[in-house]
Amino acid sequence: MATKVLMVCLGNICRSPLAEGVMRHLTRKADFIIDSAGTANYHTGSSPDSRSIAIAAENGIDISHQQARQINQHDLDFFDHIFVMDEHNLNDVRFLCTTEKQKHKIHLLTQAAELTASFVPDPYYGEKEDFKIVYDLIYLACTSWLKKQNK
Repeated sequence: MATKVLMVCLGNICRSPLAEGVMRHLTRKADFIIDSAGTANYHTGSSPDSRSIAIAAENGIDISHQQARQINQHDLDFFDHIFVMDEHNLNDVRFLCTTEKQKHKIHLLTQAAELTASFVPDPYYGEKEDFKIVYDLIYLACTSWLKKQNK
């Protein structure tokens, strides 16, 4: 049975598309279903931010085909793991929950990976370097979480 992972940020154009792309890249030979969503509907149907697309491409990952969408009730039941990028996303997704089982699936990506960073910062108003920092943090978090799963 496939492990189902949802990556969540605010608009689903910067951090969560990168996280989806990284996790897909790292698990391409494994039995995983990976997706991403935003807590807000600001960018529904849009491609990821061009800077996220660029930093992913620099690392051999194509996220250009992704389209932003908003998290929904079905996601809370369907996915086994819901990883959010920051505390604001965590609170927004938990607010949508109708059961304790749903709440137990939701974690900060950095905490699930047992990293010292407390959250993945939003690079939207930043520069290319901010997107590189976010990519590196997401990559480290995804690889660390996957190693924990294989123990």
